[in-house]
Parts: sequence; structure tokens; C-alpha cells
Amino acid sequence: MKRIAFFVYGATAHLGFLALYVAMALFTGNLVPWGIDAGVSGFSWRALLVDAALVAVFGLQHSVMARPSFKRRWTRVVPQELERSTYVWISNLLFGALMVAWQPFGPVVWNAQGPIARGLLWGLFAVGWLMVPLVSFLINHFDLFGSRQVWLYLTNRPYRPLPFGTPLIYRIVRHPRYVGWMIAFWATPTMSAGHLTLAALLTAYMLIAIPFEERDLSELYGERYRAYRGQVPALVPGLGSHTTKAQRET
Repeated sequence: MKRIAFFVYGATAHLGFLALYVAMALFTGNLVPWGIDAGVSGFSWRALLVDAALVAVFGLQHSVMARPSFKRRWTRVVPQELERSTYVWISNLLFGALMVAWQPFGPVVWNAQGPIARGLLWGLFAVGWLMVPLVSFLINHFDLFGSRQVWLYLTNRPYRPLPFGTPLIYRIVRHPRYVGWMIAFWATPTMSAGHLTLAALLTAYMLIAIPFEERDLSELYGERYRAYRGQVPALVPGLGSHTTKAQRET
């Protein structure tokens, strides 16, 4: 019974994220009545501060709970098998809270004119939102959302970290999911000040998160990841790695 309960807990966390992910795409694209610019008016310091706080809490939770040092302490309270699913559950709650409590504000920063320009931006919007889940399937989608952990526990098999790999787009950039997120948030035919705030703050969060994430990956995979980091750029194909020789040798 315990194994089944753990599996249900993990599976519903995963399914909840997928539902919220679709909701976030609709929210960001103003494709629902409660979209990011619903009822937008002039500039408001109060709205800016509320929205910045929502993003900050979301980013802080993602950063802190993802660190191995936190996980070691956290799993004294939460069963190891549920650590990732609990992370997903908390992320889901904050994800939902961000949409519910979001305060729209203006003015409009840009508004693309003409069907071609708007069509291109909508196309990029779709690429970004599709890219994030698709690239996760190339490496560790079910592990990333905790489903693999609870499935292995349900079937009485030990958990082992997935091997390091660089399939397809991972040979071009190290963080294609972040690239997808950035495209998703920035590609819009009409950009309000509120939407710009969300895009800018989440982009800043991702840029700050990359060094911490790569430090953890270097500790997990050792020299193999450090070599990869030295050869493949983080976000922009063709620009070369931003890792210096001294960093690669550490």
C-alpha cells in the first residue's frame, strides 16, 4: 500500500505540472481571459513589486531545493523516493500562485504590426513552449519530475542516477531547456511592461542558476562534464564555450 501511495503522489505531481505548464503557456500568450495582460492599465509600482516578489519566491524555491546540500537535509524529513516529487508539488503550488496573484500593468513596450511579424513571433512562441518538454525527453524527463523514482520504488528496484549523455541539441548548447524558456517568455507580438518584467526576471534567474547547476553536475559527473562544459556553449550555438581554461582545469 505504501508503494502505491508513493507512486500516486509522484504521478499526480507530474501530471499537475503538465497541466500547469499548459496553463502557463495560455496565460503568457494571453490566450485565456485571465492572461498575463488581462485588465492591463498604466504603470503601477505596487504591481511591479508584487510580481517581482512572486518571481523571486519561485526562483528561490527552485534554486535552494535543487542543491545537493539541501537535499541531504531534506531527505531526513521526506523519504528519498519522494524528494523530487515533493519538489515538483511545491513548484506546482508556486507556479499556480504566480498566475493567480499576478498583477498586470503597462504600458505596452512593443506591438508588432502586420501579419508576417506577428506570425513569426507566434511561431517562436510555439517553438519555445514545445521545446522545453521535448528536450527534457532527450535526457531525463521522468527522472526530472520524480516519476521514475516512485516507479522504481513501486516495482521494488533501486534508484540509480542516469548516465551523462549529450543527445542531439545537447551537442549544440548545454542548456536547451533554458533556451526554450527564454524564447517562450520573450516571443510575443505584444509586450507589456508586466510581461517584460516576467521575462526579464526569469531570464536573470536562469543566468544566475546556470553556474550553480553546472557546479552540481561537475561534482556528479566529474571530468566528463567539465570537458563538455569547455567544448559546448551554454545557451547560444556557435559562440563557443564561455568556460575559461582555468575553470575547465578545476
